[in-house]
Amino acid sequence: MFTHITVGANDVEASRTFYDAALGALGLEPASGPDPKGRYWWRTARGAFAVGKPIDGDPACHANGGTIGFAAKTPEMVQAFHDAGVAAGGKAIEDPPGERNGPFGTLNLAYLRDPSGNKVCAVHRPG
Repeated sequence: MFTHITVGANDVEASRTFYDAALGALGLEPASGPDPKGRYWWRTARGAFAVGKPIDGDPACHANGGTIGFAAKTPEMVQAFHDAGVAAGGKAIEDPPGERNGPFGTLNLAYLRDPSGNKVCAVHRPG
């Protein structure tokens, strides 16, 4: 459904460090970039994610109520995403990483805030 997602950052290097660690734990290569607009990109065959200063020059801010979910191949990768993200400047939020049961069945989740306050999570869906 999506081709890419971009989030703003006031400290782009801190965000690049955070996402290199957290997304690296999910098996992604370090970011490419910066591109001509100063953004860093993580790409897969299914889509791309980028971080950079807002192009309009205003300060970056997070989307209150917004969450970006990254697919994890295993429950262990969910925990690794969480641990790597916290070690690289992220903040653990909500419940500890682990299994949740809800309307979508059983999921393994870990939620973090990146250095700019954006809410991200790793999600493993069994089966």
